[in-house]
Amino acid sequence: MNSHTKHLLHCALLVVVIFVFEIFSGGIKIDENSFTVLDPWIEYGQVGATLLYLLRFLTFLTLPQVLFNFCGLIFYNAFPEKVVLKGSPLLAPFICIRVVTRGDFPDLVKTNVLRNMNTCLDTGLENFLIEVVTDKAVNLAHHRRIREIVVPKEYKTRTGALFKSRALQYCLEDNVNVLNDNDWIVHLDEETLLTENSVRGIINFVLDGKHPFGQGLITYANENVVNWLTTLADSFRVSDDMGKLRLQFKLFHKPLFSWKGSYVVTQVGAERQVSFDNGVDGSVAEDCFFAMRAFAQGFTFNFIEGEMYEKSPFTLLDFLQQRKRWLQGILLVVHSKMIPFKHKLLLGISVYSWVTMPLSTSNIVFAGLYPIPCPNLVDFVCAFIAAVNIYMYVFGVIKSFSLYRFGVVKFMACVLGAVCTIPVNVVIENIAVVWGLVGKKHKFYVVQKDVRVLETV
Repeated sequence: MNSHTKHLLHCALLVVVIFVFEIFSGGIKIDENSFTVLDPWIEYGQVGATLLYLLRFLTFLTLPQVLFNFCGLIFYNAFPEKVVLKGSPLLAPFICIRVVTRGDFPDLVKTNVLRNMNTCLDTGLENFLIEVVTDKAVNLAHHRRIREIVVPKEYKTRTGALFKSRALQYCLEDNVNVLNDNDWIVHLDEETLLTENSVRGIINFVLDGKHPFGQGLITYANENVVNWLTTLADSFRVSDDMGKLRLQFKLFHKPLFSWKGSYVVTQVGAERQVSFDNGVDGSVAEDCFFAMRAFAQGFTFNFIEGEMYEKSPFTLLDFLQQRKRWLQGILLVVHSKMIPFKHKLLLGISVYSWVTMPLSTSNIVFAGLYPIPCPNLVDFVCAFIAAVNIYMYVFGVIKSFSLYRFGVVKFMACVLGAVCTIPVNVVIENIAVVWGLVGKKHKFYVVQKDVRVLETV
């Protein structure tokens, strides 16, 4: 089956899911019994009816990102063919693959550095260096393609940046940086694995050279799955990359909803101009803050073809802590006076749809207990939002799991399992919101990343 056929089938499935959900939820009314005929102002009183309508309309905060996801999944081929090089890797500019770590998982770092170096060589890339930036020495083997940078404990940035921002900024200091402004950096987390497809995509991106910043797809169901629940829940993130992220970069070339912190490709001169020295508020979600500053300064972005591999959090607690940090960090970005309002508008709407999630999800209960009549368009849009979000889990599994590797039965079980994780994920996200709003904001929780540590416990 070729990629275009797969894409058409995926589009057809998305439309079917939306249509079926609209019918069963009442978004599309097919008989008189689908209409609510009571008067809510008499039935529930002025205060009660007002609250019920406010809760219903909170759902619309998610509409911008749902539309971006829908259009991204429909308008661009969701199953592209293998990336083909558009030029010789020998002609590619110098590429530095930069990994930032605290140094808590030295064996993982050593293993992945070696794997990623071999992947680059297998792809034909010659003009590259792997740079590991760490708070604690990991004692990497001496190799001409590997550089280990230990950030001094006494190092402080001009604005007092912390955590990963501090380490990234240290690399840009004149007495540390060995790269030219025309060179490129591929930012990876310590657990991120390159693929030959992603390396070819990066080579094409830097050879093109039209945009100083780029990012691509990360999937989480590769090799051995450590935690099936968190991996299936992260299938939503895969769809988010292929939908919203891809549309904003391919069509608008702007990080309208920000971007991720790994699989980040930057041109050195542009990165140094934007800087990671963004104070304490820019240190919790440093990737988001950086993207918004680059956006405000007029830099352009593009989507990079080819996927990289990561693993989902190994425990539900790590999954929860990860979401909490993201929420807190993005809120700090949205509230920062350093980012102009017009550049963070869609990001702000997006994060406040997350903040109000405990209220908007209460509609699941209140819509049944206290029905209210709404215009047909409102009911249709609410059902559309829910249907697209449900399909995001389905598509994430289809994109992440191989039918040939798992077989039809296990593959379908994964699709069903992803849908079944939605209630669990909703509960976790709600807890993360409450915890994030009341907890300390300027913390940087690092999840467990080395599966071998779990195996020896």
